[in-house]
Amino acid sequence: MKELVGAETSGEMKQEWVNLIRVFTCPEDETTRAVLVHHMRQILFELHDFLIQNVGITEAVSLKEISDRCTDTVMNRDPEKRLADVITGVFEEIAPHAVNVASPYFVGHMTAAIPYFMVHLKAIVAALNQNVVKLETSKMLSVLEKQVVAKVHRIIYAKDDAFYDEHVQNTHTSLGSFTEGGTTANLTALWVARNKSLGPVGDFKGVEAEGLPAAYAAHGIDRCVVLVSKRCHYSLRKCGGILGIGNTNIIPVPVDSTNRMRVDRLAEMIEGFKKEGRTKVMAVVAVAGTTETGNVDRLTEISAICRREGIFLHADAAWGGPTLMSETYASILKGIELVDSVTIDGHKQFYMPMSCGMIFFKDPTSLDAVAYHANYIIRKGSVDLGSKTLSGSREANCLILDSALKIMGSRGYGMLIDHGIELARDFAEEIEKRDMFQLVTRPELNILTYRICPTSVQDELKTASDERINEVNEHFNEVNRTLQQEQREAGNSFVSRTVLEQETVFPGSPEGNVVVLRSVLMNPLTTIDVLRDILDEQESIYAAFLQGASTKKGRHRGEEG
Repeated sequence: MKELVGAETSGEMKQEWVNLIRVFTCPEDETTRAVLVHHMRQILFELHDFLIQNVGITEAVSLKEISDRCTDTVMNRDPEKRLADVITGVFEEIAPHAVNVASPYFVGHMTAAIPYFMVHLKAIVAALNQNVVKLETSKMLSVLEKQVVAKVHRIIYAKDDAFYDEHVQNTHTSLGSFTEGGTTANLTALWVARNKSLGPVGDFKGVEAEGLPAAYAAHGIDRCVVLVSKRCHYSLRKCGGILGIGNTNIIPVPVDSTNRMRVDRLAEMIEGFKKEGRTKVMAVVAVAGTTETGNVDRLTEISAICRREGIFLHADAAWGGPTLMSETYASILKGIELVDSVTIDGHKQFYMPMSCGMIFFKDPTSLDAVAYHANYIIRKGSVDLGSKTLSGSREANCLILDSALKIMGSRGYGMLIDHGIELARDFAEEIEKRDMFQLVTRPELNILTYRICPTSVQDELKTASDERINEVNEHFNEVNRTLQQEQREAGNSFVSRTVLEQETVFPGSPEGNVVVLRSVLMNPLTTIDVLRDILDEQESIYAAFLQGASTKKGRHRGEEG
């Protein structure tokens, strides 16, 4: 009997293996193939229609309800569903409760529509499954990455032909690399800056080898600091923690009324640390397209200070970098060619799928400061890209960007940039025409902030006492917070919100915060008529608020507050 049971078990296992290989290599049957073809045809050739029909902007289903559907923590031993059923379930149960970031009415975040062909390119990258950590797992894609990096490097630094001929495929130098996103790119830049700042001295082998305590002792200091714009991205604070200098040593430099770093205060702070004598300014980070307000720091002036003081200068251009492709507005980023390193996100205004970042260095030897090797993969003397990247395994995002540049050209990208900037200016004019709204930050690129605050109230605040200003702003903070939540939950359109200092809204105001609505205009299908619809809806919500008809919906823990 035992032999019979064993034979049956062995037969079942063989059949399971055969089934597994079938699932691994091809559709299970013609029915499954038909389901896949049906759904993928929609995605590949009718992407925007598919999103409009199947995905809500911000579907009005509470996070609590969705969370309650996802509480099963047991991984099944045996298959539960056929592929066709799983794909159908994704379309029927998950997609309707995702967010249609491609909607022209979704104007609140830096995640928006992608060209339909990006899905094709992403599928090809997934199918090839190349790993650009090493030539043995990527070959052509590693070579292509260096070429694409050089193309983008060229729009930033504009070196001559001889420079790019020397470095485009140089196995000993690196103009930059692709990363998972802007956070990783910023971290890479500051990692390089730290290692350069705390390099070998005498018998000391450098901070990368011996750590911060030994580095501080060898360099005769007590700490390192990074000076950043007050409007910098929060990822820079993460960098302070990860690099060991402490996030409290990522020190904000005040901004002016245009939300740009105050160059005079930067110079004063650097001079103060020099006089104090025990603090080293490891780097300065300027921003080319602030996350909240879309402003660009004065890169030329900041660069002059950093060159004079011998300080590494990084530009976080995750958002604004592609503006360099605009034939009309590239000059907004004047001076970026002077900085030591630049972050640009591919999944922002290069319109690539999530997620893709890039880091570029003016000096092709900069990444030598963070090179690592291993005998089994990136051996010394090898030309593998992974020897100089924070990440190990990386997908071949270079293929997507290379293809997109060939399809659209830099002019095509520039036209998208122009549309966003000009639409933001038109939107600002529309806001100022309406008595119900206050334009808070005027757009420099394609981001602006505003709030519900009637003109009559704005006039009153100009001469009001500090106590009255605080009282009024607290009231309108609640109004705008509630309005943004209700518009989001209604699911027709979406703007985000942030908090700015009262001084930004009304110069001379007392200390305090102001809740503002934030619009990011990068979707080419968004028009001024769409934006008028969004403002109309906000006015209706405010009218209901005034009538006492506003209903605040409870928020489940974890939902945006």
